[in-house]
Order: sequence, then structure tokens, then C-alpha cells
Amino acid sequence: MTTTSGETRTQTSSELIPERRFLGRDDVNDIESILRDDETDFGDISHSTATRGDALFTWDYERTRPGLSKLYEKAKVSMWNGETDLDWSTDVDVEKVANEMSGAVEQFRNMMIALDDSPVRLWGPKEWTEFEIEAFNWRMSQFLHGEQGALVCTAKIVVTTPWIDAKYYAAAQVMDEARHVEVFAKYLDTKLGGAYPVNANLQMLIDDVLGDPRWDMTYMGMQIMIEGLALTAFGFMHQITQEPLLKKLLRYVMSDEARHVAFGVLSLQEYYQGLDGSEIRERQEFAFEAAIRMRDRLMMHAVWEKMGVSKRAYTEMLFKVRAQGTNPFQAGLFSKIVPNCKKLGLLDAGDGWLREKFTEIGVIQFEDFTDTGEEYELLDELARDRANAS
Repeated sequence: MTTTSGETRTQTSSELIPERRFLGRDDVNDIESILRDDETDFGDISHSTATRGDALFTWDYERTRPGLSKLYEKAKVSMWNGETDLDWSTDVDVEKVANEMSGAVEQFRNMMIALDDSPVRLWGPKEWTEFEIEAFNWRMSQFLHGEQGALVCTAKIVVTTPWIDAKYYAAAQVMDEARHVEVFAKYLDTKLGGAYPVNANLQMLIDDVLGDPRWDMTYMGMQIMIEGLALTAFGFMHQITQEPLLKKLLRYVMSDEARHVAFGVLSLQEYYQGLDGSEIRERQEFAFEAAIRMRDRLMMHAVWEKMGVSKRAYTEMLFKVRAQGTNPFQAGLFSKIVPNCKKLGLLDAGDGWLREKFTEIGVIQFEDFTDTGEEYELLDELARDRANAS
């Protein structure tokens, strides 16, 4: 644009697209909006959502993207069988596993107890053990639902991506995701006695991803945001638990997921180089909305209600605790998302809008953590097991 003095300068992203409401809220921390979203019903048996996007065929079969080709070759030799590679005869002490998890959130739990009007102030060991069992089931349930979302979204990538290298890899990832749905469903059914329904914020984000006709938004929403957070959550649980079946299941799933996130980073890095300022700002805003959805997903309202604490009482308590500082466990779940957004150039594009937003929600400190493009080769657990067995 030309200034009044006749000088030419580049418009910043904030000038190209004005600030807007996110998730239909005037304030992303508005409790009424959070509670209203949580009431969304996605059905007891099935849920349908409209998908948008053109099916793209390419007649250029030349392999021109070595990074994607390398991932595809890795995927071919890293397939595992959920029925035969995991020992389903393992007895699982659910109470023991749940109590192992409690240490990760002890600081946050103590902050909740310390509030004068805390609804959990009088809870004893019995109540906290019951809570941890339900929370464990809830987390595993959301892993399951998220993996089905990844299965459907990755199938969409096969259809909509314009590159043959990406179609090859996405097709391999579809098989990975089917395997993940299979093993999480079996663990919940045989070891935990059933699953919680899908969290509303998770399904809303998946619906948004499927409903956007732009092929790269499927990568951003699923490969970077949802799978990035899941990879960290799997890592936390794997580090903490000593339950052998769960530990091996998570090791194998993490190996696959690291490739999936790397696939998203490699594909989007190339594509984003050709976008203008307003198009990049749209991707920044999408990433921020996805981050808020993922943050709100972690509230576990269904668990608190089962324990006799209303959604409103818990949400109000949560915001009082947040006012004292960021929950390190929940913030840590963004330790893959933030560095990957930085590698994509989204943090500081334009006027650094996304950096500012990630600072506001308390996760910017992870920007220099290892991005998944460097990490996936370190998580080749199947190759390690095969080497040890030979």
C-alpha cells in the first residue's frame, strides 16, 4: 500500500484482516459459551457431518518430494498388528494405573483443594481414586474418538491433496489410524468396561476440519493440532504408567503419530511459502481456534459431573486456579503444537499475531521445543523391538 508521503510499505496481517470473534464468543474464556458448547449432542450411536472439498486427481506420478517419500517408505516397514503384537491376556489393575496418573496433576489438584469454596475441598483418598479411574477412562475414550477423527480426516487428505507423494503417504496413514481405533476400542472394552462419549470440543473441531474445502486446513486441524496434542498426551501417559499392555500400546501408537505430525509439517511448509499475508492470517486464526477447542476439551466435564460436581462449579473453580498461574500439565500438552507452528512460520508471520495469542493462553514457552520433523526417527519403537527379537 502507498502512504500519504508516497512511500510503499507492506500491509501487516492485522491490517489485512481485522480482529474478529473466535468460536462465536466475544471472549474465548466466557464460561457461558464454554458450557453451551459442551451441551452439543453428537448422538448415541452415530454422527454425520458435511464434508467439503474437491477430489483431486494428478497425472504427474513423478516422486518429487523426498521428505514425503522417506516418510512413506518408513510407514511401509513400520506396520504392526494390534491383535498379535500386543499381549491382550495381560491383567490390568485399573485402580493402580489410575493412581499412577494422579502424580502428574498433583500440583493442580492441590490448588483446587486450597480454594475456599472448592467443591472438592472435603474429598478424601476414596473420592480422588474414583476420580482418577474415571479420568483415565475419559482420556482413553477421547484418544479413541480422536483416532476415528484422524481416520476420516486422513481419508479426506488422500482425496483432496494435489501431490502424488502426499496421496501415497496419507493412504498408509489411513491404515495406521484404523489400527489405532482398533486397539483403543479393544482396551476400553476389555480392560475398562466401556467408553465415554466424544467430547463436544473435539468433535466440533473435527467437524470444522472436514467442513473446510481447503485441503491444507485438514492438515492443519488434524495433523498439526489434534495429532500434535495427542502425541504429547500419549507421551505423558507412557512415561508415567507401568502397566505393560498400555505402555507397549502407547509406544507403538506414538511411533506412528510422530510420522503423521511430521507429514503435516513437511506438506504445509512447502504450501505456506506460496500464500499471501491474508491467507496466512486465516491459517493463524484457524490454529488459534483449534488450540482453544483443545484447551476446552481438557476440562473433562463429563467426569466431574459423574463425581457429583456440576460443570459450572468446576469451570468456575478452574478459572480461579488459572488466575494463579498456568496448569503445567495441561499447558505441556501444547509442547508439540507450538514448535510445529513456529516451524511453519505461523508464530511470527505478519505482526506476530499467533505468538501474541499463544502467549495469552500460556503456551508460548514451548516454541523452542523439538519439533516433530526432527523427532519421528527417534520414536521407531517397532524397529527396536524387531532388532531386539532377532
